[in-house]
Amino acid sequence: MGLPRLGGQGGNGGDVWVVAAKNMTLKKIKDKYPQKRFVGGSGGNSSVRALKGEKGADMEVLAPVGIAVTTDSGRILGDLNEEGDRVLVAKGGSGGSLHSAFEPTKGQAKHIRLDLKLIADLGLVGFPNAGKSSLLTALSNATPQIASYAFTTLRPEIGKVMYPDYKQISVADLPGLIEGAYMNKGMGHKFLKHVERTKQLLFVVDVCGFQLASKTPFRSAFEAVQLLTKELELYKEEVASKPALLVVNKMDLPDAEDKLAELKEQLNNPEEFSDLLPGDMIPKNYLTFRHVVPVSAMTGLGIDHLKSCIRQSLDEEDALESRDVLQEKLQALRLRSQ
Repeated sequence: MGLPRLGGQGGNGGDVWVVAAKNMTLKKIKDKYPQKRFVGGSGGNSSVRALKGEKGADMEVLAPVGIAVTTDSGRILGDLNEEGDRVLVAKGGSGGSLHSAFEPTKGQAKHIRLDLKLIADLGLVGFPNAGKSSLLTALSNATPQIASYAFTTLRPEIGKVMYPDYKQISVADLPGLIEGAYMNKGMGHKFLKHVERTKQLLFVVDVCGFQLASKTPFRSAFEAVQLLTKELELYKEEVASKPALLVVNKMDLPDAEDKLAELKEQLNNPEEFSDLLPGDMIPKNYLTFRHVVPVSAMTGLGIDHLKSCIRQSLDEEDALESRDVLQEKLQALRLRSQ
């Protein structure tokens, strides 16, 4: 409250912040705050001794790094990418003053969601037998650094690809990402959200195709690519529009070269081969891959070339982003000077 007779101003209410902290997990937040309710402190009344009332204490909700803070409707309030990052989620009300007849106003009240997503440069996308794990091992010198992320149901592997100039690129293998999702096994969508926090996608397919189980149909490499694309589209179309590279694995198998030639032809004219796919599995947009790289994770064939393609693709993306940021700044300066 304000103090009318002396024109004293009441203290503002405390704000609610979400703050990225080390060694924090979503489970710890749940355990600590079973009510899931966070309230900023009340501001102090104006008094003869203190005409300006004290501000209420802020409430800080500690959360893991790698969180997107959104409203219930999905609007993003902010991202916590590094330790110490802060997002203001609800502002405290204003203290009573002359303008409000010395009555305080209520603070904001919001429902928010905390979504934990992986942060890596590249996300590996593929079916179970495509050889994602062995590819990750081959890319990261056979010793993937396994990051202990704050998941309870999933342990993603993060491999670091090292370059001679000491540049490091992180690659995430997400077990269970899409496996069986298109058959409505319910695994995929739970984990697809982690793909959103990777800059680019690395599709991995077996050059000879695959069969998930004896009861499921055999799928060629071309069909596998389209099924994966469709799965991403079904989750969120913008995920399927990320820059992507295609790794054609198991090139040490017999007939691999012929199969690769066939796949390349199909990828160049996907519409002509769409009749190979069931109607509900045809993607809205066929992906255009920045690079199609044949490799054998087993023998090491093509791995160095793949590393340089990954580097090139990410460097190009960074250059484009820098250019866009620069243009935005120049545009803002022009507007200011008008």
